[in-house]
Amino acid sequence: MKATDRISVYRLQAPVWEFKYGDLLGKVHIMHDAIGFSSADTDTNYTMEWYELFQLGNCTFPHLRAGISAPFWCNQGAACFFQGIDDLHWSQNGTLEKVGIITGDMFNAMAQWVQDDNQTGIYYETWTVRSDPGPNATVWLESFDCSQFVHRAYRTLTSLGASLSSSTQTNYTKVFLYSGEPTLLGNASAIFGPPAMQNLATDIRKFYYSFRPHQSYVDFALSLVDIYEKVVVHKNFYLYYNSEYWHLPMKPPYMQIIYEEVPLP
Repeated sequence: MKATDRISVYRLQAPVWEFKYGDLLGKVHIMHDAIGFSSADTDTNYTMEWYELFQLGNCTFPHLRAGISAPFWCNQGAACFFQGIDDLHWSQNGTLEKVGIITGDMFNAMAQWVQDDNQTGIYYETWTVRSDPGPNATVWLESFDCSQFVHRAYRTLTSLGASLSSSTQTNYTKVFLYSGEPTLLGNASAIFGPPAMQNLATDIRKFYYSFRPHQSYVDFALSLVDIYEKVVVHKNFYLYYNSEYWHLPMKPPYMQIIYEEVPLP
């Protein structure tokens, strides 16, 4: 952008999978976040958002392949930048709100930051793992998703001199798991190779088998019962985070989806 360009910044939010389910997931506050930009000089709009490159389900749970012990993960994530803002998509069931104006210099510096951020954060992480729901809870493992990218981008713009404000409450979706202190188990090579780790490897595969895609209605119902037994009754959860497996000793309320307020910086 030209250094003297004045670029409007927009807060964008819409229900996850709106293209398929409309506002269904929006009713339970499962939302996707992005940022829009509009250049005064060129009258051109742009959208910037952080995506799970192989869809949310594949980033959250792996595929189990016959004859291969280690689960197969497709959990890459990256910031995507493209021309245009789909006004109807964002405004119909979500948010399209102007929150500030930046210069072309600020935009160009932010664009460089996005490239650097894409090099350092390449995996999508759905879950935030906390010790409990209270205000003084310990965060064991932080999520790395679309809303976290938006927060980082807003903080970067502010550090570059931007002033951002919203006339509405700025809420974002967080998916929490609650557990005692997680135990690091190791990476795939450490777990799914050595014979001494065979029992752990089998347990991890059995755990993720209940979350496999494309199940029949009957199998899905049976899997829900199995998940309840593993997570609630036996208080076990295996989490794949930063290319390593962790064991979570689960605690009530086990899981929550919270639409929490995070003010603009």
